[in-house]
Amino acid sequence: MADNTQVVSALAAVLTDLTASEIAEKLEAPKSSELGDVAFPTFTLAKVLRQAPQQIAANIVAEIDQTGFEKVIATGPYVNFFLDKVATSRETLQTILTLKADYGNNTDGQGENVTIDMSSPNIAKPMSMGHLRSTVIGNALANITAKNGYQPIKINHLGDWGTQFGKLIYAYKTWGSEDEVKADPIATLLRYYVEFHDKAKEDDSLNDAGRAWFKKLEDGDEEALALWAWFREESLKEFTEIYDRLDIGFDSFNGEAFYNDKMDTVVDQLTAKDLLVTSQGAQIVDLSDINPNLTPAMIKRTDGATLYMTRDLAAAVYRKDTYDFAKSLYVVGGEQREHFVQMKAVLSLMGFEWADDVEHISFGLITFNGKKMSTRKGDVVLLKDVLNDAHDLALKQIQEKNPTLENKEEVAEQVGAGAVVFHDLMNDRTNNFDFNLEEVVRFEGDTGPYVQYTNARAKSILRKAPVSVSLDAVTLDDPMTWDIITTLNSFPATVQRAWQQREASIIAKYALTLSRAFNKYYANSKILTDDDQLQARLALVEAVTIVLTESLRLLGVKAPEEM
Repeated sequence: MADNTQVVSALAAVLTDLTASEIAEKLEAPKSSELGDVAFPTFTLAKVLRQAPQQIAANIVAEIDQTGFEKVIATGPYVNFFLDKVATSRETLQTILTLKADYGNNTDGQGENVTIDMSSPNIAKPMSMGHLRSTVIGNALANITAKNGYQPIKINHLGDWGTQFGKLIYAYKTWGSEDEVKADPIATLLRYYVEFHDKAKEDDSLNDAGRAWFKKLEDGDEEALALWAWFREESLKEFTEIYDRLDIGFDSFNGEAFYNDKMDTVVDQLTAKDLLVTSQGAQIVDLSDINPNLTPAMIKRTDGATLYMTRDLAAAVYRKDTYDFAKSLYVVGGEQREHFVQMKAVLSLMGFEWADDVEHISFGLITFNGKKMSTRKGDVVLLKDVLNDAHDLALKQIQEKNPTLENKEEVAEQVGAGAVVFHDLMNDRTNNFDFNLEEVVRFEGDTGPYVQYTNARAKSILRKAPVSVSLDAVTLDDPMTWDIITTLNSFPATVQRAWQQREASIIAKYALTLSRAFNKYYANSKILTDDDQLQARLALVEAVTIVLTESLRLLGVKAPEEM
């Protein structure tokens, strides 16, 4: 029922010129429940049939077999289907209780690979809230990708190369100390980096010294390489702690440095295709033939050094060769839009037909009290600190609500981290939003803890139930449950839409809708009343917990049993 099979079949018998999938694509959810459960608009048929949409709708209703429906009516240009509530409820609940966490899975991706470039923090700098979006959006998209039958490959393209390492090595050697770094690696390295930029404002020669150390690093100087490797190792330890708290893993940590020996091949390919043009001593690719508004892509600087573009082209080719991806997603801030447009244009000029499979998954900014954060100035909100504060706020509320809960600390971690992740994903990906931790960790309102608490409440009902849930006893005829049933029914389509739009917020908003529908029912019904509908009501509660738990999992949020 979840894919409206019954509606599609009934329409296909009348509209013989349309395929089942064409009919399915046109189906809509009516604006209100008074207009039924599924609507079929007839506007697009008007030209072909040379009739007014209202007349077409009336004709379809006159011809359609209404067996198995409560009723089918024409409302202006729409054919409105009212499903048989008892039969639909039974089928929906049986499907969910049978499939459990697999409910909503589809095989659209046919096992093809999708690479996801995500998180990608810079070595020797702490992970700030600025890294949160790329990390959690990328992780949720990976889960949604897998749910739609693809094989996600999560790549953490570490910022582990560039002139900043020359600056950092200079700072460390000039005023740093090994003991200081060992005691608190990333905070110390950040302090050196900020101090370097402060001093370089007064003395520009420091920038030359930083560039000289980076040149040594590029040339394979032993000391420079050893310091770089040490900084990288210490950074990864701290990053891993945060990733573990968010329960996020990666398939590859190949960062910028990994492509050092792969860029010459790209330059050679560009040269062979006569795409490189010398402009003011630099080497560029002119993109005006593809789009006159595009600025040229910089491949080599005047000093012969390769640039981000060269590195990203090498990475794109490597990923295609290694993973043979169906899609290659880059979860990177919206400010990089032009870079990815240029990159796709260059790949296209190089003759790679898969250039169109490269997608920039852009996102908006997180601000704190309206302020953007900057590492260079040291004005940065650390992700570690936010997760710690979220844990403490969650713990405080748990102690108030459920003081006898045994594993308070563990649950507080799940709720706190979950709240931060959910809040990010609840917002449409491309929107900017301001972050207020106290609002985020509330147990009421449009929050992650609200969904988690709803789920825990439903699980508590099942624990208290005097009987177990039976697949044979799911005939529900309570009209108050219909909103929940229709929401449960729409989960598979929601999963598909989230992938099609590359938008995790669709899942987050769905979880909120289902939670609100369940809480409304819970507030007005005695679920545990011992009557002939008890098992059916329990089946409904279990179905809600299955789908809420899976919705949270797709977002990368834990679902505690108790809160």
